[in-house]
Amino acid sequence: MAESNGTPLLEVSGATKIYKKGKESTKALDDVDLVLSGSPATITTIAGESGSGKTTLADTILGFTKLTDGTVRYRGQDIQRLPKDQRLEYRREVQAVFQDPFGVYNPFYKIRHIFDVAIKRFRLASNDNAARDLIEDALSVVGMRGDEVLDKHPHQLSGGQRQRMMVARAYLLKPRLIVADEPVSMVDASLRAMILDIMLRLRDEHAISFLYITHDLSTAYQIGDDICILYRGEIVERGDTQRVIDDPQHSYSKLLISSIPVPDPDVVWDTSAVTYEGN
Repeated sequence: MAESNGTPLLEVSGATKIYKKGKESTKALDDVDLVLSGSPATITTIAGESGSGKTTLADTILGFTKLTDGTVRYRGQDIQRLPKDQRLEYRREVQAVFQDPFGVYNPFYKIRHIFDVAIKRFRLASNDNAARDLIEDALSVVGMRGDEVLDKHPHQLSGGQRQRMMVARAYLLKPRLIVADEPVSMVDASLRAMILDIMLRLRDEHAISFLYITHDLSTAYQIGDDICILYRGEIVERGDTQRVIDDPQHSYSKLLISSIPVPDPDVVWDTSAVTYEGN
């Protein structure tokens, strides 16, 4: 897929998505613009509360959901208009890691199946030995070994192992971009730190960019280069992650950031429900 100098890796323009049911309609995305450059690789966070439109945005970028209005361009080309060969290339170069590390697996197949299907689909290896080398390389990136996991079924692995396996499967295809939708929300704290560290290494050592979808601003602060705060389908604030979280300008951003618990036992966390009523 051709990419001219200066062309963004990903460009979302005027993205609007309206869901209709009978006479009722819900606007999940409202004129969203987003640009990710390909070099250097970055981690861009999309943050917001549940129902803010984060997953809808991720699904449109992955091509799972069609926009009501607007476009998603990858390396300058509208993903909805890609010819068959370029659509396959897009599927390889833009990978996903989802929230639920169990729901994405077919419980009837062994773990090696997810790698075998990807290798066959994208013709990554010419023989079994080459395929095994690719799989072992991908597993080593996430701190695992084939003889420990490939012949097991999904239920025989922990949630953290399953999630790292999905990161390995995405890395196997050597993507340019990984859309990670709440990838650490269902694993414990120690594994959360490990997966976030893997994301940083993939960015720094393998030039893979991430679109990190989360409601957890503390992890966004740890790994994010840039952040977009999404509220009711609109981006209300964006910029350098540290600057936005340390000095938010929009009233919703201030409310969202103020809800983060302070790691100090002498500071009482206000657990009362607060609703943002701004425009």
